[in-house]
Amino acid sequence: MEDLLQYAVDYALKLGATYAEARYQRDLSDHVSLVNGVPLSMGYSSSAGISVRVFTKKGLGFSATNTLTRDSIRDSVEKAYREAVISEKMRKSEINLSSEEAHRVSYMLYVKENPSEISLEEKLKELMNVDKALLETKINLPTRSLHIFTSYTEKTVCNSDGALISSKIPRVSYFFLIIANMPGKGTLMRWLQLGESGGWENFKRWNILDRTVSEAKVLAKVLEEGKAPPKEPVDVILGPELVGIIVHESCGHPSELDRIWGREGAEAGESYMKLEMLGGRIGSDKVTIIDDPTIPNSYGFYLYDDEGVKARPRYLFKNGIINEFLMNREFASLLGTKSNAAARASQFDREPIIRMANTYMAPGDWSFEEMLKEVKKGVYIKSFAEWNICDRRWFQRYGGLEAYYIENGEIKYPVRNPFIEFTTKGFYSKVEAVGKEVEFFAATCGKGNPMQGVPVWAGGPHVLLRNVKLSVAPPKSSSPGKVML
Repeated sequence: MEDLLQYAVDYALKLGATYAEARYQRDLSDHVSLVNGVPLSMGYSSSAGISVRVFTKKGLGFSATNTLTRDSIRDSVEKAYREAVISEKMRKSEINLSSEEAHRVSYMLYVKENPSEISLEEKLKELMNVDKALLETKINLPTRSLHIFTSYTEKTVCNSDGALISSKIPRVSYFFLIIANMPGKGTLMRWLQLGESGGWENFKRWNILDRTVSEAKVLAKVLEEGKAPPKEPVDVILGPELVGIIVHESCGHPSELDRIWGREGAEAGESYMKLEMLGGRIGSDKVTIIDDPTIPNSYGFYLYDDEGVKARPRYLFKNGIINEFLMNREFASLLGTKSNAAARASQFDREPIIRMANTYMAPGDWSFEEMLKEVKKGVYIKSFAEWNICDRRWFQRYGGLEAYYIENGEIKYPVRNPFIEFTTKGFYSKVEAVGKEVEFFAATCGKGNPMQGVPVWAGGPHVLLRNVKLSVAPPKSSSPGKVML
């Protein structure tokens, strides 16, 4: 594909582009779904093509084709160039890109067992074993929705600065959604996604049967024994799953510089962050939040972004200070700085935009047991059932699912439907202790128009908050809100 990509770049420059970029992307995937013991769907999908992004002095154009011939690529380049010229009429200022090193690199993930070579029948058998085990628990589970997804993404990026990056990344994911019902007690829903880059050996390590059955038993325990949250302010320990969704929503998304600059306002919301907030305090000195695409086997793994920039850990918050934004080359140039490799595209026919990869709160120096001993009266919220956050990512609310009352440093009984509400700064300012161990959870992060869903990790350690007033919600059927983060 390199010859075709170079042809596209050269032709765009010949037409008058100031910068051009061509990307070949091929995505292969398969899925197996089992709902209430019945195979819902099984199959394969594939897509491949070349996209072209063209910059002129004040314009930007994008086009893509899945016909991999010079004639089709020439047509795409001409279309992108026309769009760039037309868009110049709507801009007052010039478009500049940050100056970056032009890397020429090829990389791929080594796997022991290729996920794509595991038959659909074998994957279905895995799900059927899980479903059988769920039924054997004798818990009333009117909904048991189980899914396995595997994918393989191959990319080659070529640009007019001389960069040429090729990558091959396989991924595997497991997702379940179960609803438990107990007469007189109501219903509860639990959903969870596990995902990594790598081979089928990663999937085996998850032990999905025991994990899913364990979650079903938790639902039953909370339904049967759960009591109302305390009405007075108490100390709260949040588990890694809840910390992960909080940092993803209230730090990761609002740190996207295109959102801060206003591009995302009509599509995915705005940001409470302003350029002048860089270097300002947002939380306690215990809070450091990192977005790192380079974590081995992470679900959001990559070493170079879709603009050819080398990836690195991005320290969004550092010791409670807003340290850097997520940037691509265009928006980095507006700040007079370098890109931190946040440009990603979900498919060949999508434009690379600023995205998260693996966002988490950095570990501290507390063990979970040490946190428990610090709590005289409190609640430990291990997992969440739902969340809500405003468009500016400032006001937010999270509903706990698996939660327990703490008394004199000991876990006592399940708590039903504890809700925690706060402003973003209010939350990060209350963080008093941070755990040693970080745990990650997979998700699909949605952004853009047309929508782009990309694989990410969200996570963190346990976190201790002091003097928190919990909201009390009546028992009801919990809803995940939306699976895409």
